[in-house]
Amino acid sequence: MQHQTEYTQEFFTGERALFQAQNLRISNTIFADGESPLKESRNIELSSSLFKWKYPLWYANNIIMKNCTLFEMARAGVWYTNHISVEQSIIEAPKSFRRCHDVILKQVNFPNAKETLWNCDRVKLDQVTATGDYFAMNSQNMVIHDFQLVGNYSFDGVKNVEIHRAHLLSKDAFWNSENVTVYDSFIFGEYLGWNAKNLTFINCVIESLQGMCYIDHLVMKNCKLLNTTYAFEYSTVNVDINGKIDSIFHPTEGVICADDITKIEIENDKVQANQVKIICKSALKEVVCRE
Repeated sequence: MQHQTEYTQEFFTGERALFQAQNLRISNTIFADGESPLKESRNIELSSSLFKWKYPLWYANNIIMKNCTLFEMARAGVWYTNHISVEQSIIEAPKSFRRCHDVILKQVNFPNAKETLWNCDRVKLDQVTATGDYFAMNSQNMVIHDFQLVGNYSFDGVKNVEIHRAHLLSKDAFWNSENVTVYDSFIFGEYLGWNAKNLTFINCVIESLQGMCYIDHLVMKNCKLLNTTYAFEYSTVNVDINGKIDSIFHPTEGVICADDITKIEIENDKVQANQVKIICKSALKEVVCRE
């Protein structure tokens, strides 16, 4: 990135303070009251700078941010922006990152992540923490490592997502999603994964009332289910559980294997029981249907 102008320890106010700016290096600078200070900017490198008001980066391209802070009123901070990297920063403002492409977030904290990362494409998260509902709705092509989230309705409608080492406290996560694989993670939240397609969990620990229902092609490998009841309703499954399943309820097709199963409910007038194979290791037998 080529830089023609440097700003250090500046204080900007007023609407569109650096409108359509290009090739800037900005450090230790405050963007105070005034909307859209860097709207339509290009090739901007920001370090140790603060944003205090709305819409700081809209329709921007090629942005690097490090050690920056977006305060709560810098809401809807990054929209319609492409090729942006944010590192070691705090984004307190809600509704950040909307319809952005090529987003890299590393060591970023979102204490108010309500409606963040919507409709974004090609996203990488590394060591990100977030608190807020509706995180990452309708985004696609995401790769996520070491992620922590407290917030319901996350990842609704996402496509092509790979998650490693996450800790999710999230009711109704992964609804309506497609092609999602989660590795080595902990997930707590009822109604997990409803209406998803091609949803895979590998080496995960999950607690979910009525979890994994209405799913087309659910895969679970070496997972543990804690206090998970009414699981797999109307789902096609390939499930291998390490430990006990408390309750299985009307799966439609596939194989379910577990060390122990407390309760199985499969009614022939609702699903075709002969399409489901249930293997309970503790009983040393296969259970096809239990009325």
